[in-house]
Amino acid sequence: MLKFFRHKPYSISFSLLVVSIALSIWLLLRVVLSVQVGLSQLSIKELIGIFVNGFWFDISALAYLVVPWLFISLLMPNVLRTKRWVNHIRWGVAGFLTFCLLFGAVSEYIFWQEFTTRFNFIAVDYLIYTNEVIGNIRESYPVPLILVGIALIAFLIVFSLSKVIRFETQQRSAKRKLGLVLMTIALPLLSFQLANVDQMAFSKNAYANELSGNGVFSFSAAARRNELDYDQFYKTIPQSQALSVLKSVGVNRKTTTAIIAAENSGLLKSTQLSGTDLDANLAPFKRRPKNVVLISVESLSAEYLGTYGNQENLTPYLNQLAGESLVFDKVFATGTRTVRGLDALSIAIPPIPGQAIVHRPDTDHLATIGELLEVKGYSTFFIYGGYGVFDSMNKYFKGNDYQVIDRTDFDKATIQSENVWGVDDESLFNNSLHILDQNVKSQKPFFAHIMTTSNHRPYTYPENKIELPQGTRRGAVKYTDYAIGQFMEKAKTKPWFKDTLFVIVADHCASVAGKTKLPIAKYHIPLFFYAPDLLPAGHYTRIASQIDIVPTLLDLLGTSDAQHFYGQSMFEAARKQLPERTFVSNYQALGYYKENTLIVLSPKQEVEAYRIDPVNLEAVAAPIDHRLMNETIAYYQTAARAYKHGELKEYID
Repeated sequence: MLKFFRHKPYSISFSLLVVSIALSIWLLLRVVLSVQVGLSQLSIKELIGIFVNGFWFDISALAYLVVPWLFISLLMPNVLRTKRWVNHIRWGVAGFLTFCLLFGAVSEYIFWQEFTTRFNFIAVDYLIYTNEVIGNIRESYPVPLILVGIALIAFLIVFSLSKVIRFETQQRSAKRKLGLVLMTIALPLLSFQLANVDQMAFSKNAYANELSGNGVFSFSAAARRNELDYDQFYKTIPQSQALSVLKSVGVNRKTTTAIIAAENSGLLKSTQLSGTDLDANLAPFKRRPKNVVLISVESLSAEYLGTYGNQENLTPYLNQLAGESLVFDKVFATGTRTVRGLDALSIAIPPIPGQAIVHRPDTDHLATIGELLEVKGYSTFFIYGGYGVFDSMNKYFKGNDYQVIDRTDFDKATIQSENVWGVDDESLFNNSLHILDQNVKSQKPFFAHIMTTSNHRPYTYPENKIELPQGTRRGAVKYTDYAIGQFMEKAKTKPWFKDTLFVIVADHCASVAGKTKLPIAKYHIPLFFYAPDLLPAGHYTRIASQIDIVPTLLDLLGTSDAQHFYGQSMFEAARKQLPERTFVSNYQALGYYKENTLIVLSPKQEVEAYRIDPVNLEAVAAPIDHRLMNETIAYYQTAARAYKHGELKEYID
């Protein structure tokens, strides 16, 4: 070792040193993530592709990152190149850049634990909400210790390198300066022209594709693609054909203009119907509910509930409640984030590519369930345990006539515990009960959407509630179950309980990692309808989507508004034997699951098909069924255009 350090130092340019350090760190990260995924999940061919593709993305990212240092080298006067203090600055900057590269690698590792992807549009979004995100990281990880560790490793790397290499000090000739100018211009231009984030999709294995990426490169691409125009990036069909296809599968969605015309002509009845005026297709309900409490539970995958096969007893109360509820066996979330679930549970639209609608501009006065019911005399609430400014939730729900209440509106004395993500679910539910009790004085029916937060990293909650330790997903799931139990038992004592339908559903699943782009099993969520005075316990066995909940509730409440949505009223769908289908997506891939086949639309007009095992929901590649492909396109194309052209706005009598 001593002989190694005594060797005559090798001469190297500063830019080449930075490139070498970056490539080494990114290679190590790719190896670590590959091992964590499990080599059994990857074939030899895929492993080779991961590292060949990975090297391509690494150098494509460096083509941008190295430009500032080439530019500095170009501008530095020759007289300074041999100065000792300049050399010290070079090593100091090298140390700082090494720290930044290591910090980025650790950040990617942590991001991978949560999402099993390289940096994507979620990471871009998180830069906007630094208070919640940084606070969440600080509460979940020993940040000071990690930073000290990164700094120490960066120092050791740079110190070791300083013993075996030195920076070039030779004078820059005019010819060499011209070469630097050309490199400064050519490298980013070539990278922009030749490298594309879509090149990550080199195989059918989603793990392999993600591992081949580079976090810096994919982050930049996500920032550019935060909103994807469907017509520009996805396969389309003539709009007249799309509408015809939708009509053939029972979707005859009426636009705002059509509904206004129908109501003016007396063909539609927009007022709430009486409890005795119950259509046959709404069975098994005995009478209509007066009120609805919709509880969307953070990250509650169906696989955590005993009702859906879990053996760990993580949800004892919900398991018990299932015996008194109508349980929906095969409901699937539309996306992978809370905002996508809020889209489905408010405006009931297939998940259009890019940002969720909740997070977009010009989303006031849409035809949300809250807006439609508020017009008909309901008190409508969105009650959230966190900061509603996150993901534009407050703005969205206020703009759609919900009364918005978040943690900032809770009396501090009512909060048992809290973290940066939100108050504990018991405190959320206790405040919700108080709000609903106060509403009784108004003599108005209510629709309350309550959004929990405890089942989210850092997974903390009040002490001595359950036997599992804090800081784990399993503990958070069991605590949320406990909090729901406490809420329900208290609600049973309220005078409004017997007329209220409680809907318990997840916003999305805890994880969507899988070998395919859209692993269907990772979108399976629980859905309970609980109203012991209104409907008997049972099971709804048809496949359904998260977007079907809103039209179902509007039908149950006796309005004509269900026909404004792309979702099906589930009881009507069962009575008419409409086709079973569901929608799943991430921010780019758009999926349509029907007849044990999953059609996936992706940017660059790509279409893929998978045969889905109906028991374990495993996927294998399959030939494209053009009938199902056209149905998929029809749904997503018309939904994207409806948002773009303002056709989702609420109609006012």
